[in-house]
Amino acid sequence: MSKQNEEFKPYVPADKIVPEFTVTSVLLGLILAVVFGAANAYLGLRVGLTVSASIPAAVISMGVIRVILRRDSILENNMVQTIGSAGESLAAGAIFTMPALFLWAKEWGTESPSLLEIFLIALVGGILGVLFMIPLRKALIVQEHGTLPYPEGTACAEVLLAGEQGGAKASTVFKGLGIAAAYKFVADGLGLFPSSVSYDFKGQYKGAGVGLDVLPALVGVGYICGPRISSYMLAGGALSWLVLMPLIYFFGGDGIYFPLTEAPISSLSASKIWDSYIKYIGAGAVATGGIISLIKSLPLIGRTFAQSMKGFTKKASAPSNTLRTDQDLSMPVILIGVLLIAVLIWLLPIFPVNFLSAVIIVIFGFFFATVSSRMVGLIGSSNNPVSGMAIATILIATLLLKATGASGQSGMTAAIAIGSIICVVAAIAGDTSQDLKTGYIVGATPKKQQIGEMLGVVVAAAAIGGVLYLLDAAWGYGSEQLPAPQASMMKMIVEGVMDANLPWTFIFVGAAVAVIVEILRIPVLPFAVGMYLPFSLNAGIMVGGLVRLFVDRKKNITEEKKKDITNNGILYTSGMIAGEGLVGILLALFAVIPIGKETLADVLNFSENFSLGQIGSIIIFLVVIVGTLVKVVFFPKNKEAEK
Repeated sequence: MSKQNEEFKPYVPADKIVPEFTVTSVLLGLILAVVFGAANAYLGLRVGLTVSASIPAAVISMGVIRVILRRDSILENNMVQTIGSAGESLAAGAIFTMPALFLWAKEWGTESPSLLEIFLIALVGGILGVLFMIPLRKALIVQEHGTLPYPEGTACAEVLLAGEQGGAKASTVFKGLGIAAAYKFVADGLGLFPSSVSYDFKGQYKGAGVGLDVLPALVGVGYICGPRISSYMLAGGALSWLVLMPLIYFFGGDGIYFPLTEAPISSLSASKIWDSYIKYIGAGAVATGGIISLIKSLPLIGRTFAQSMKGFTKKASAPSNTLRTDQDLSMPVILIGVLLIAVLIWLLPIFPVNFLSAVIIVIFGFFFATVSSRMVGLIGSSNNPVSGMAIATILIATLLLKATGASGQSGMTAAIAIGSIICVVAAIAGDTSQDLKTGYIVGATPKKQQIGEMLGVVVAAAAIGGVLYLLDAAWGYGSEQLPAPQASMMKMIVEGVMDANLPWTFIFVGAAVAVIVEILRIPVLPFAVGMYLPFSLNAGIMVGGLVRLFVDRKKNITEEKKKDITNNGILYTSGMIAGEGLVGILLALFAVIPIGKETLADVLNFSENFSLGQIGSIIIFLVVIVGTLVKVVFFPKNKEAEK
C-alpha cells in the first residue's frame, strides 16, 4: 500500500452519517439510467462509440438536489451518478453484440430475440459485472489509490466536491463545462466545423493515415491520465496507422482477403484498412495484454480473495467494528449470487447455451471483469475497449462450441449470447470500479453503492430490449442510419470461425506485439488499447497529456503552487468531460425526435451548406480548448484561486 493511500482521508469521514441511499437519489438515478441507456444505445449503434454518463449524471443530480430541492448531500449526488451511469454502461455492452441476433433473424427468416431474452441476457451480465468487481475493490481502489488514476472516477469526484465546496472550485468546473458544451453543440450539433480531422498519405506511403479528434472530453481524459499513459496509447496507434497499415497496403496489393470479399486492398482507404484488418490485430493485442495483466495481478487478487474468504471461517464482525466506508456486500452473498446465475443460465431454456457455455461465461466473466476494472483505472470508461474483449471471448467460445459439436444456427446464437453477457459484464465492471473510486474519494458507503449499481442494472436491462426493437423497426440494423459496426463484426467473426475462414494471422500478430511490448517493459494495456483505437482518438488524448506535461514542468514556482495549478486543471478538464457528455446525450436524443421526414438533429445541422473545414476545426480547437485551459489553469481571475 502506498504512502499516499495510507494518508488518504475521504471528504465525508467514515464516522459521519449523512443522507445517501434515499428515495430521491434512487428514483432520480433510475430515471437517468433509462435515459442514458436509451441515448447511448442509439449513439453506439450509429457511430460505434458511447459517452460516459457518470459525470453528466453527477452534474444533473447537483442541479436537481442542490438547486431545485434545496438539499445538501454530496453522497446523495454520488448515489444518483452511480445508479444513472449503470444504464449507459449496460447499453454499451448490449449494443456491441445483441444486434447480431436481429441480423441473423432476417437472414434465416426466424424470429428476433424476445424482449424477455434480451432482458435476461442484459440482467445476468450486469449483475455478474457488479458481483465480480466487489472482491476487487480493496485491491484496485483502496490499495492502489495512488497508482491507478481512474480518470473519470476521479473527475466525477472533483465535480461533486466542487459543487459541495462552491466558490472558485465550482466556478472552474462550470467554466469548463460551459465551454465544452458550447463547443460540442456547435461542432456536432450545428456542424459548423468537423469534430474529427484526418489525412491519408499518398504515393509510396499509401495506406498510412493520421488524424485528430478535436473534442474537449479527450483533452480532459489526456490531462487527467497524464503524458505517460497518453504517450503509450499514441505509440500503439502510431504502430497500427503508420507501420502496420502501410505494410498491409504494400504487400496486399490487388489481393482480396477476408474479412473483405468485395474489394482489393489497393482500393481501400486508410480508415477501411483499419476497420477491416487492424481491429483484429488490436483485439489480439488487447486480449493478450489482458492475460498478462491478469497474471501479474494474481498475487494481489489472491490476497484480496483470501481476506474476503475469512468471512467463511469466523463469525462476521459486529457492524460497529467495521468502518462505514469499508463495508462491501459479503463474500457469501457474492458467491451464492454467482452460482445461482450460472445455474439459471444453464437451466433456463431462454438462454441458448449448455452447461459448458455457462461455465465459459463464469470463467471469462471474472477474467474480463478483472481486466476491465483495471483497464478503466488507466484510460477511463469511455476508452475501455469492451468490444475488443467481446471479440476475444467470442473467438474462444465459438471455437469451443464448434469443437463440442454445437455448430450451425444454434452454435452461432449461443456464441453471441455468451459474448453479449461477457460484454455487459466487462462494461458494468468497469463502470462499477469508476463509481467506487468516486465513492472512495467522497466518502460513500461501498455496500450501498453496490446495491445502487444493481438497481440501475435491473431498470436499464428492462428498458434496453424496447430500445433495440424500436431502433430496428425504425431503420434496421446494418442500414446507413444504424450500421451497428461492432455487432456486425461479432457476427462476421462467429461466421468466420464456424466456416473456418477467420484471419488468425492478424490476431496472432497482435498477440506477438503485446508480448514484445511487455518484454520491453512498456505498459502493455494502454499500448494495446492504442493499437485498437483510431489514431485520431489517441491523438486527441495526447493533446491533453501534452498540456499536463506543460503544467507539470512549470518552473520558478513552489511545489504547493504547482499542485494547486495541477488540481485547478483537473477541475477544469472534469468540467470539459461533463459538458461534452451532456451535449452528446442531448444530440443523441435530437437524433430520434422526428421533424417531418427528418430528425431534429438533421434540421439543426447545416454542415452541407457551410463548414469551416478541417483547418478551421484545428484552429478553433487549439484556441478554444487548449487556450482556455492554459488561461484558467495559469491565470485565474478569481482571488480565491490565486491564493
